[in-house]
Amino acid sequence: MLTAVALLASACTGPGGADHQAPSAAATDAAATTDGAAQARAVAALGDVATSTVGAMRLADGLTPPTNRWFSGLVFGDAPQPVFPTPISWQVTGGGFAAGLPDVTATEKTIAAGAVPQVGFDLGATTTLVSAYDAVSVTVEHRDGDTVLGHSVVAEGSPLVTYTAARGETITATSPMTPTSDDTATLSGGGRTWQVVVRDGSLDTTGVTLRRGGSVVLLPTPDGASAAQVATLRDAARPLGGSTLERRASGGSQRTTLSYDFDGGAGVLVPQPGQGTTGLRCTGLRVATLTGPAPVCTGTALRFAVDTVTPSDRLDLSGLPSGERATLAAQVRKDAAEVDASSYAADTYGGGKDLYRVATLYRLAVSLGLDDQASALRTSIVGELDQWFDPAGCGDRTARCFLADPTVHGLVGQQASFGSDEFNDHHFHYGYLLSAAAMVADGDEGLVSRWRTVADLVAADIASPTATESFPALRVYDPYVQHSWASGYSPFADGNNQESSSEAVSAWNGVARWGAVSGSSSLESTGTWLLSNEAASAQRDVLDPDLSSFPGFTHRVVSLTWGGKRDHATWFSAAAAAPAGIELIPMPAMAGEYVGAGGQRQIQRVLDEAVPDGRYDVQFGDYLLMYRALGGKAEAAAALTAAERLPDAVIDSANTRSYLLAWIMTRG
Repeated sequence: MLTAVALLASACTGPGGADHQAPSAAATDAAATTDGAAQARAVAALGDVATSTVGAMRLADGLTPPTNRWFSGLVFGDAPQPVFPTPISWQVTGGGFAAGLPDVTATEKTIAAGAVPQVGFDLGATTTLVSAYDAVSVTVEHRDGDTVLGHSVVAEGSPLVTYTAARGETITATSPMTPTSDDTATLSGGGRTWQVVVRDGSLDTTGVTLRRGGSVVLLPTPDGASAAQVATLRDAARPLGGSTLERRASGGSQRTTLSYDFDGGAGVLVPQPGQGTTGLRCTGLRVATLTGPAPVCTGTALRFAVDTVTPSDRLDLSGLPSGERATLAAQVRKDAAEVDASSYAADTYGGGKDLYRVATLYRLAVSLGLDDQASALRTSIVGELDQWFDPAGCGDRTARCFLADPTVHGLVGQQASFGSDEFNDHHFHYGYLLSAAAMVADGDEGLVSRWRTVADLVAADIASPTATESFPALRVYDPYVQHSWASGYSPFADGNNQESSSEAVSAWNGVARWGAVSGSSSLESTGTWLLSNEAASAQRDVLDPDLSSFPGFTHRVVSLTWGGKRDHATWFSAAAAAPAGIELIPMPAMAGEYVGAGGQRQIQRVLDEAVPDGRYDVQFGDYLLMYRALGGKAEAAAALTAAERLPDAVIDSANTRSYLLAWIMTRG
């Protein structure tokens, strides 16, 4: 029915470059084959984990396990979880499947649109597995024992559910149907009506009879739809075969096209609020989604663009007054003197943050002409990264190194942390390592040559432009929602989730910068596209969201995004500063370009909520002061004064007082 994994067609262009055509499929395949062979040898040289954490999977043979996807819960865990192909929910039931168009509700801290099994069919199935997936669609195979009954296809950005029979069969609706013609009907449940369209089969009040290859398509009826609008949507209720992704850089923008195979014609599409409706014919109807009312349209592709965010890891200190420069130099000397062999944690997250902290300090020392400090810091970082990027892997070490999980097709840093051995948070962790490597190896071909083999594998684990023998394409990034998913196996009834949009942005900045430093135009362009889209999503949906449709939600930041809900909460703390702070860490040089885009009023509203008493001596207080500095010169001056007095204990492990001061000084 579908190709197992669609290759990502990637334009070979730098940040904001001129238009380029994506390479042909043949060219992409050839490049992937050539690079993939060397890549596979490098992965093998690292060695394998003793035991994979993945366990049994509901996945067809030959498919790369889809960790960190919106539909990962269908594959991993004891039982299939509901999934959320916006704007609908879909789930496996005892004998078949159910779908719903969730009602979106809001409380003080949560915007919810959980799974609702409004309508569905009993197929007589006993098991399911994912038999194909691509850019935004997934195909689920329904079986009775060893007998394949048929396949369901759902996709983000379309409210259609397609079921295609693998053999002649009669399937039973979960509620009575009302036929409206020989091949159409309505199906009601949970207070909502769905349209039913049958191809190569027949229907009655109890269900649908399909010939082999016949299909039934379900479509929720939007609120307020007229008879003419329903007819338009019913005509576009075509079987969905799959999707493809293309990207390119053009005129200062990063452009994305998601194409849908609706059996050769236009199908029903629902772009996210804020994505636009380029190339679509819209009905005037809207459906509720977690990010607001979304237009219901017909077409074959979603096309949207975001402004290019230029990757950067260097603060420009050239305009600092002599007094500030002297203050900063004194602080860099002090912070540098405290760096020693004990400064680095051994796990992938803590160690990555520590390396990032020292690398930003090194950059400041270089910029300020502090040669002795710069040399010592560089020696320290290189010693650590030489371990992490050892091509022989862990050898006789148990930490600061990578092993391969050949079952899941990825790298697991030793020691694991926060479930990274279950492929949680890889982009957060590995982004710090890549960022540090780019800062230290910039202009040093010797270091690039020494680190490239493993550093490129680390980048490929989270951001491979194409699927290879060793890695999936874009493991964590979701091109429809324009952000990443952090849970590897996603064992949750609310779908996958992501907490720290800012660490995701920082990760893509690190990928792009490592690409630039190492001479990989593919990594640089992929990282820039990811960076620009994730930053746009973070600004639009997290830091300055339009919450006008959710008056019951009383907060200014949405800090934990799920497939089926959005929360003002974190995994780790109930403190007032945590939801905003986790969306700011670690404030790379380019962060101000999107973090402060909401303007002074939004910055102040967020700070009023995060530090209501005006005290910044709290976790993430350093990043909140950097955020405050984006509110104008007066706010930057006040933030600088507060930063100079901030207790050492509340400065984050990815930060130094030196970098805190420098970041604020460059905004004044």
